[in-house]
Amino acid sequence: MINFTVGPVQSSDAVRAIGAEQVPYFRTAEFSELMLENERLIKKFAYATEDSKVVFMTCSGSGGMETAIMNCLNKNDKALVINGGSFGQRFVELLTLHEIPFTEIKLEHGKALTLEHLAPYEGKGYTAFLMQKHETSTGVHYDIEMVSDFCKRNNLFLIVDTISTFLCDPFDMTATNTGIMITGSQKALACAPGIAVMILAPSALKRVGENKCCCQYLDLKLALKNMERGQTPWTPAVGILRQINVRLKEIETMGGADAEIARCANLAKYFRDKLIEHNLPFEIVSESLSNAVTPLHPTTQSAYEIFLKIKDEYGMWICPNGGEMKDTIFRVGHIGCLTESDYDQLINAFIDLRQKKFI
Repeated sequence: MINFTVGPVQSSDAVRAIGAEQVPYFRTAEFSELMLENERLIKKFAYATEDSKVVFMTCSGSGGMETAIMNCLNKNDKALVINGGSFGQRFVELLTLHEIPFTEIKLEHGKALTLEHLAPYEGKGYTAFLMQKHETSTGVHYDIEMVSDFCKRNNLFLIVDTISTFLCDPFDMTATNTGIMITGSQKALACAPGIAVMILAPSALKRVGENKCCCQYLDLKLALKNMERGQTPWTPAVGILRQINVRLKEIETMGGADAEIARCANLAKYFRDKLIEHNLPFEIVSESLSNAVTPLHPTTQSAYEIFLKIKDEYGMWICPNGGEMKDTIFRVGHIGCLTESDYDQLINAFIDLRQKKFI
């Protein structure tokens, strides 16, 4: 199977080899050294400040989203949140669950965020801003610089879900004054799912220190204290953390974050050019594309039925959607260990389906 989804994605041979090994005992100096190296490289690739801290939480990216809210926000906050799809909606649900006062900026699927959307909230006493840098469900890549300028003008604490865009699109945590960045092990890190990676700027560390987290397992005070020695409070997904170490060093050897971003961009362009070249019956639905994924609306067939056909008859996974987007949008990812020849196979499958009058 060739995997064109946006997580879990195809892993390199070196990463998969770690997954086949016996999981070692982890309360050792060797594992601590590995974890501190992971922290150093994650900070380097995100352009975080030296005094920022990294934690590795054994959960999905959604667990990282909830961890950020539980540890950094409280009922005295007044948050703005961008909701342009499934993952923006998840932030809305988490803020509601934890009783954080918020205002939702609701966007139509595929629509970009503009200054006009933000203008009504200038100088209105908001304290925090939550966003996906890339709304994975619809493939919309938001303008982080525009949001950052808004937050700086209004003194807002910025929480950014970069789960599907980190190492796919440029991101400078320091320049954007991001308080917390969240990503996941199964996206461009191309490891097994199970680890949420979070970088906390000094502004986030201050909030963590001042807030009470009513969950022991997701308490960042405990995670940060243990990470000082390269450890975690609880038994982590040890094998995945070892995979992350291999992958980070792989990226560094191949030229670092900028080179990995360029690789994703080249794959995305190659695939999108092929769609046009062969006049395939799909419309790109996003007004603002990420390098990570191409969101497609099929004009002749259910998106989910196309997903099933490609999986069952051609041995490839593309990425379906759920809910109201199940039949209208599927996605093709450009992250993980993929090549142009892999995309040729996918394009040929689409052409074959057209010849069979399925699409």
